[in-house]
Amino acid sequence: MENYLQATPFFDYDHPAVSAWIKAQLEGVPEDPVEQIKTLYLAVRDEIQYNPYVFQTDPNTLSASYALESGETYCIPKAVLLGAAARSIGIPSRLGLADVRNHLSSPKLIEWLRSDIFRMHGFIELYLNGQWVKATPAFNRQLCELMNVEPLPFDGLHDSVFQEFTEDGQAHMEYINDHGVFDDVPFGFIVDGVRAAYGHLFEPDGQPGVTNGSLEQDVAGHS
Repeated sequence: MENYLQATPFFDYDHPAVSAWIKAQLEGVPEDPVEQIKTLYLAVRDEIQYNPYVFQTDPNTLSASYALESGETYCIPKAVLLGAAARSIGIPSRLGLADVRNHLSSPKLIEWLRSDIFRMHGFIELYLNGQWVKATPAFNRQLCELMNVEPLPFDGLHDSVFQEFTEDGQAHMEYINDHGVFDDVPFGFIVDGVRAAYGHLFEPDGQPGVTNGSLEQDVAGHS
């Protein structure tokens, strides 16, 4: 279990900005692991804007510190930030990766990806009360409200995974492929998977093309 508690260049809870942020979030919160991780979950979910357009192949962009400092990123770094915070307070964490079919994405995002399948969706698993539970802090509250989806809660006891349906019964998310769990970010595996799925987004030099986009703006403009 020790490898799920260590700081790494990705799970960098020893970074000054990350450690200061964690301390600030937990001020006044009871010293109970479940209460603390619930607080940290909400902070990651709602303070960091979800935006898949910002994907880069720089390893630093998948770190907890980068997610915090940038203020907007996609599911993997948000999961890593929560996992790093968990490790800092003694809760083992590991990164989970899966492919999901998104039935409620914006037309612009689907056109950009040329697919409604999101490769390498990231979530975090936390070891609490003797069992691993899933937490998915990807979609911030504002985005969920725009998409007419209830923001994902997390109680520290049960898995928190994407909803299959929206509030009005439309199909939302479907998990179609499980890539397993990892004690650290498998950077090469992630980039290779993304490049294989969305090769058109990459330049001849192997770097992703520059895109200025925002899923919140897409959804707000489409609604």
